[in-house]
Amino acid sequence: MMTFFVRSAAALALAVAVVWVQPVQAQEQSVGCDGAVALKAGRSGLCTTLAQQIAALVEDPAVARAHWGIDVEAMDGAPIYSLNEGQLFQPASNAKLFTTATAMALLGPEKTFETRVVAKGVLVAGTLTGDLELVGGGDANLSGRVFPYLAPPERPKPAPPAPDPLRYLAEMADQVVAKGVKVVSGDVVGDDSYFAWEPFGADWAVDDLPWGYGAPVSALSVNDNQIRMTITPGARTGEDAVVTFDPALAYYTVVSRVSTSSAKSKTLLSIERAPGSKVLEVYGSIAVDAAPDTEEMAIADPAEYAAMALKEMLEARGVVVQGTVRVKHWEQHDSGSFLEETRQPMVNFDGLLNRTLQVGCSDAGRPDLQPEETVLATHTSVPMGEDIVLTNKVSQNLHAEILLRNVGKATTCLGTVATGAQTVRQFLLAAGIDKDDFVFFDGSGLSGHDLVTPRATARLLQYAAGQTWFAEWKKSLPVGGVDGSLEGRFAKTLLKGELFAKTGTLGEARALSGYVECASGRTVIFSIMVGNHAPQNNADRDAMDKIVAVIAAAN
Repeated sequence: MMTFFVRSAAALALAVAVVWVQPVQAQEQSVGCDGAVALKAGRSGLCTTLAQQIAALVEDPAVARAHWGIDVEAMDGAPIYSLNEGQLFQPASNAKLFTTATAMALLGPEKTFETRVVAKGVLVAGTLTGDLELVGGGDANLSGRVFPYLAPPERPKPAPPAPDPLRYLAEMADQVVAKGVKVVSGDVVGDDSYFAWEPFGADWAVDDLPWGYGAPVSALSVNDNQIRMTITPGARTGEDAVVTFDPALAYYTVVSRVSTSSAKSKTLLSIERAPGSKVLEVYGSIAVDAAPDTEEMAIADPAEYAAMALKEMLEARGVVVQGTVRVKHWEQHDSGSFLEETRQPMVNFDGLLNRTLQVGCSDAGRPDLQPEETVLATHTSVPMGEDIVLTNKVSQNLHAEILLRNVGKATTCLGTVATGAQTVRQFLLAAGIDKDDFVFFDGSGLSGHDLVTPRATARLLQYAAGQTWFAEWKKSLPVGGVDGSLEGRFAKTLLKGELFAKTGTLGEARALSGYVECASGRTVIFSIMVGNHAPQNNADRDAMDKIVAVIAAAN
């Protein structure tokens, strides 16, 4: 059995260090710039103060051993500066730029998704002879989340109580009861077959999977497919700590061996869960005067969890369920090459992109209801554009993966990772991005196989700026010093509120790409990527922030 520590390094997806950057005044042209500096800047013909300043930053001993790639362009695509712009890097969460832009272009910000409760059998005099199925439709927000996303300065103070994370399941349970259902002779089934059951992406790190940020992907997702586990010290030294869950549904079996240690002692905790297991083992100690330790744990099978929650809610409302809880997955057994499948051209893609051609399957992506099937309850999601704001602002991995499968479903009727990646690829080719400048194995950037060049990212940003959906998409990007994953960066610089960019962190890879409003008033596009930086070190992030500052000052 593998031990998973409470804080995995890959969990630190949101950088919060505040860096003071002294903007450098732009100059028209440098004097005495030799060819060596120009070549290190990436273009032999570029010899400017900007090039010299960036060269000095990336050649600093603290970051010089990392691999740097930078591309800076005007909004019309005119080149400003580049360094290794055509080389491949792990994009980390910069992959979400590509996924969310594809979803905006193909589905539109008003797209919604429906979850249904379906009676599979005959309903007579309050008795359903058959099963009750909770059927997922790709909604990422069956949760207590409140929309629209608000930046911290816009949030009400004091913060109101958080809504029940299972509130929409409760609403559907109420609808079922209102239809007169009193007895279910069969099972309550969690059906997530709208997507293939591919819960994890290729090369996702095994030590990410127990945690909320690495939660399995399902067409029937509840509460971001995670449960909040809280470990509270006992009242006295030597007592057992108390482990609780929110929601309180008894999904996991907990084996706790956590003791309460003396005041001011160090809290030492570890958590184990074998892949696919529903047993959580918690070990260690927590100081008697320590604050409770809270962790977001991934739900092993979201469809099963959702069905279990619905069954309990129905029973609490007086409905007798004679069966048990089951799941209905679409188990895909495809032995073909992922890359070969994703690189197959899509027929009539231009029609799909322009929304003049509809895929030949129902909007729900399922066969029509059979005579013995009756819809008893429904829930419609918030518009997709609102979810994309959340996805990019806080870098929500699960939501990006659901978006990937939804674009695949919309173009091929198959909600698979491969069809999603195929659709993203076709969109990027249509946007004028070189076919060899990117490869994606997932939608969130958690896969170590994802690769992209800075120039491909800059090209996407430039293409997006000319699209009808651009204004809404740009609003989804974190704002420097203000919100999302950039709330704690650029907060004490002139760039506060002037930078709109997506962060990315995965192991020893980091990225920052977006738009910066410069000293002159013009807006420029930039993409900065770093590979193989020193482990557990933020020097590259600090250098990255300074690079953005000199770009803004020089333009």
